[in-house]
Amino acid sequence: MLIKTVLSEIMSNLINGLMSPLLPLISQPVIKQILIAIFVFIFFWLLGKLFYRKVLSWILRLCYKSQSNWDEIIIIALGKPLQLLIIVFGLYMALDILSTNISQEQLLLKLFRSSLVAIVGWAFYRLSASTTLFSQKAQERWNIDSILIPLISKTLHFLIIALVIIIIAGELGFDVNGFIAGLGLGGLALALAAKDMLANFFAGMVIVMEKPFLIDDWIETPGVEGTVEDISFRSTKIRKFDQSLVTVPNSTLAAQAITNYSRRGKRRISFYLNMNRKTPKDAIESTIAHIKQMLIEHSGVHSETILVNFEFFAESSFDIMIYFFTNTTDWAEHLTIRQDINLRIIGILEEEGVEISFPSRSLYFADAGNIKS
Repeated sequence: MLIKTVLSEIMSNLINGLMSPLLPLISQPVIKQILIAIFVFIFFWLLGKLFYRKVLSWILRLCYKSQSNWDEIIIIALGKPLQLLIIVFGLYMALDILSTNISQEQLLLKLFRSSLVAIVGWAFYRLSASTTLFSQKAQERWNIDSILIPLISKTLHFLIIALVIIIIAGELGFDVNGFIAGLGLGGLALALAAKDMLANFFAGMVIVMEKPFLIDDWIETPGVEGTVEDISFRSTKIRKFDQSLVTVPNSTLAAQAITNYSRRGKRRISFYLNMNRKTPKDAIESTIAHIKQMLIEHSGVHSETILVNFEFFAESSFDIMIYFFTNTTDWAEHLTIRQDINLRIIGILEEEGVEISFPSRSLYFADAGNIKS
C-alpha cells in the first residue's frame, strides 16, 4: 500500500532524527517497526484532535455566515464521528505496519471496514436524534407533530442499528441471509409472543393520532398524575410531582380516562367566606358588592364567570360563596394571583368592619338546684 510505505518512510526518518543516541537499539527491525507503528498512531490521534478543535471550528464559522442552518447542523452531528474515523484509520495503519502476513492484513482490513460502517451508522444515529436541531428543522419544514418526533427518531435508531449489525455481520463472514430467513420463519411465533407489545404499539399510535396529550403536558389518570416526559412505542413516561418517574404501558393508558390540565384556558378558584353571625345585613351586602367589583377589575381574573353570593346559613356563620377563574394556568402565577386576591378581601373586610367566623358551639346547663339526687 502506497500510504503505508510513505508513512513508514517518513516515520523511520523521524525516529532516526529524534532518537539518534539510541540508534544501536532501534536499529533492530522489530523494535523500529513497533516505534514506527506507535508514531503513526500518535500522529493520527493528534490529527483527529486538531481536526475537531481547529478545522471543524473554522468550517462552522463559515457555516454560521450562510442563511441556511442545515449545513451547520450536519457539521455538528458529523464532527465526533469524523474525528473517530481519523483515529481509527491511524490505528489501522499502525497495526497494518506491525502485520507480518497476508491473513493478518485481510483481518485488519475487515475490522477497519466494520469500524467504518459503525462510524457511519453513528453519524446517522446522531443526525436522527429527536433532540438535534436537524429534527427540529424537519418538524418546522414538514409540519411534523412534536409527539411524532421521538417515535420517528426511535424508529430510525432501531433501523440504523439493525442495518449496521447486519452489514458488519456480513463483513465478518456470518451468514446474514440465513439469519434473515430465520426471522421470516419465526415471524408467526414472534407475533404471538409479542401480543402485548403489539397492543402497546397500536395504543401508542392511537395516542399519537388522537393527541389526548403532548410531551410536557400535565395529565392525570386513575393511577398517576404528573408531566408527560416521553412517549415511545411501548409505554409513556410520566414524571410525578415528587420527581419519581412512572412508566405506563400505552395499552393501559389508552383505556383510561385522561384529564389534561395543560389544555385548560383558565384555572378555577372556589372557596367560602364565613362571616360572623352578628354581621348586619347592610354590611353583608356591601362586602359582597365590593368583593365582586374587585374581582371584575382585577387583571388576573377571567371575566367570564365571577360569582360572589350569600349561599348558606351555617351553624356558626353566614357563608359567602366566591367562585371565579384566573387567566393563567401556570401554577406559580395562579398562586400569586390567589394570594393578591386574598389580601384584597382581607382589606375589604377590615374596611367594612366584618369579622370572620370561627367554628363555635354554645352549651346551656340546667340549674343544678332543680336537680334532685
